[in-house]
Amino acid sequence: MSSVEKTAVSRLRKPSWKDPRLLVGVLLVLASIAGVGALVRAADTSIVAYAAKDEIAVGAAVGPDQLVAVEVRLGGAEGRYLTRGSVPDGKIAVQRVAKGDLVPASSLGAPSSLGRKPLPIAITEALPSEAVAGTHVDVWVAAPDGRNGFAEPRRIVTAAEIAHVATAQSALGGTRETVVQVLVEDAHLPQLLGAQANKSRVSLVWNPAGRAQ
Repeated sequence: MSSVEKTAVSRLRKPSWKDPRLLVGVLLVLASIAGVGALVRAADTSIVAYAAKDEIAVGAAVGPDQLVAVEVRLGGAEGRYLTRGSVPDGKIAVQRVAKGDLVPASSLGAPSSLGRKPLPIAITEALPSEAVAGTHVDVWVAAPDGRNGFAEPRRIVTAAEIAHVATAQSALGGTRETVVQVLVEDAHLPQLLGAQANKSRVSLVWNPAGRAQ
């Protein structure tokens, strides 16, 4: 038999289990199957995280009573949200969390870390329907002019965030009053508290841009 024929016969010969090339091929296939299985298991891994049972306003204390456990798949974002066993004590919301949203870990902080305070402002004029918690308003104040009127209004705060809006009927059943919780920095509190104390007219103007104009 010629060398060419021997080579052809060698190529057609059934591979042996002792053939290193066959063993390497089998190992590669097994490794590929294991890798795909690991990826599928990782993608299917769910954890218990916490969502807001109701809207959580800025400044509100946050504990188990304000949260509801949900099973979710977060992948690499797991550390960004509150998960089972990660609810700290003595924390408040430093940013608003809408009802049903997952609670970001960064939305909680110590009371001393809150740079804005919720100030209730009662108004009788109607606000646009878009002026809800999370949007912004400008706060204007008109001081009494001593003649049963008011001086020209001045804008005290620009783009203050609304924390909460509540509407209630007055005690005598007359004018409906809206109480808006507005987040105000400490620097503006003396002016606004003084305005409320001296019976100034405090008005809120919706600021859709959400910033100083």
